[in-house]
Amino acid sequence: MSDKTVLITGGAGLLGARLSDWIVTNKPDYKVVSIDNLSGGYIENINSNVTFYEADCVDRTQIEDIFNRHKPSYVYHMAAYAAEGLSPFIRCFNYENNLLATANIVNNCIKHDVKRLVFTSTMAVYGHGNPPFDESHQPAPIDPYGVAKFGCEQDIQIAGEQHGLDWCIIRPHNVYGIKQNIWDKYRNVLGIWMYQVLNNKPMTIYGDGNQVRSFSYIDDCLEPLWKAAVDYRASKQIINLGGTKDCSINEANDILKSVIGYGETIHLEPRHEVKYAHPTWKKSVDLLDYTDKTSLEDGLRQMWNWAKEQPMREQFIWNEYELDKGIYSFWKK
Repeated sequence: MSDKTVLITGGAGLLGARLSDWIVTNKPDYKVVSIDNLSGGYIENINSNVTFYEADCVDRTQIEDIFNRHKPSYVYHMAAYAAEGLSPFIRCFNYENNLLATANIVNNCIKHDVKRLVFTSTMAVYGHGNPPFDESHQPAPIDPYGVAKFGCEQDIQIAGEQHGLDWCIIRPHNVYGIKQNIWDKYRNVLGIWMYQVLNNKPMTIYGDGNQVRSFSYIDDCLEPLWKAAVDYRASKQIINLGGTKDCSINEANDILKSVIGYGETIHLEPRHEVKYAHPTWKKSVDLLDYTDKTSLEDGLRQMWNWAKEQPMREQFIWNEYELDKGIYSFWKK
């Protein structure tokens, strides 16, 4: 085993790509190995100093080969299709790409005596809950995506108890920034709005827009994510990570319009979702030294300046849902 090898799944997505960048810049003595099936991330996001494999975490042979070849000391499992609202209509895909993929990663972490597995879960595990959501609260997810992520959390903890796997579970919330996928119709609300503006379309809000969220600028999360793997304080801890200030979707939309300087907004039918989803943050400060440095306005300005320079990629739209019954009008074919 190399004490200087870090494996990151989902390495072409926002979290994985930016964490790779941070490690390459700040921890140059570490080798970064990245895995992504490029279903939601882009090859252009991969740092040139990273060893990259186009592979799917569900594929046992591919994953075993990569673990055997590199024998990583730390593993970040960040690969997921995080379309929470869409998950009831793609149940099988959701569970395969979250539960089964994670089980494959956990097996290999155990086999190779990985020092710590860092798993990025989600605020969706809390469900409606009693905000602000605290790590001590009993999860009660309301959609298949949250169910899958909570199931992964439980499986990882079982692996810790039975096989001695060290772990840290991170529950990020509404992370945004440079290298985010803004070309997906179903996820990343801030990116969806930017795509809509760049394509001369009105920005869309589901329901009244009074839903409350805490948005998290990616750069503020990177060093804490590193500490989730290497700091003793994070061992076998569940930690909310991200912005400490909550705001409504309407407020976020107004801030983005002020950054861009223009923009039209329309309200569509509400969807099945948690109305108030904002977390406590003290544990991330105490255990990971998290600092909420970047205001939503400043973060959106940086992301918007980046988005304007991106290629005009075609927006990803599912060709066929597993379930059409009850699907919202704005996702109907």
